[in-house]
Amino acid sequence: MERMEALTNYYTTHNEDARLAPKRGMVEFLTTIHYVEKYLEPGMRILEVGAGTGRYSHYFAQNGYDVDAVELMECNIEVFKANTKDGERITVQQGDAVNLQNIVSDQYDITLLLGPMYHLYTEADQFAAMSEAIRVTKKGGIVFAAYCNNDITVYHFGFLRGGFNLEGHNELIDFETFKLNSTPKEIFALYRQEDVNELMSHFNTERLHYVGTDMLTRFIGNAVDEMDAKTFEMYMKYHLCICERKDMVGATAHMLDVFRKE
Repeated sequence: MERMEALTNYYTTHNEDARLAPKRGMVEFLTTIHYVEKYLEPGMRILEVGAGTGRYSHYFAQNGYDVDAVELMECNIEVFKANTKDGERITVQQGDAVNLQNIVSDQYDITLLLGPMYHLYTEADQFAAMSEAIRVTKKGGIVFAAYCNNDITVYHFGFLRGGFNLEGHNELIDFETFKLNSTPKEIFALYRQEDVNELMSHFNTERLHYVGTDMLTRFIGNAVDEMDAKTFEMYMKYHLCICERKDMVGATAHMLDVFRKE
């Protein structure tokens, strides 16, 4: 199955906005927003690569920032445009993260790469997407890149859902290291921090934060959804206390690498 076919099948049937809407999904969203807003200043320009239906792009546009977005999937662009409100200084164009040919270099203060690394299955494509995100960012600008975590998938898919017993998956699993590989059929590419470190070793950047954006929320999702406002506020306060701790950051479904272009 080719990448575009797999992504079309997935995103025409999957509602990403619905995933982020419950409290369990809001943890990832609010954490990402928290870190982006550490570096936002009035007048900054934002690019979101792989913007999906525009949840993040619209948030920042509605808060007064100029936002340009690039999205691969036509079905997502249609929703993105439908969600655009009067007064938003926002654009969206179709494009692929591995080749941002229509975007000039050194143009953006903040670049968001919050989805594309989930769906790039070769080192060449991962390198290309990261190269392009860095290229279009100004010197001194900040890039936010999100990844799916290998080891939470080991727990969740392998043990909780019995995935290690399913035919057709064993060739994607190293049963000595429990490193998982993916193809477009599995949709999500999976990383450990050492994979991210190896990728970033090829670029002239300074890491500012390495964040677990949801931590163990995946495993207590029902309890998080049922929290009242006061308890959820406390949960988020605790989450933000631990989400960069080196002894805990591996316990997350999604990771956020925040770095400055040198």
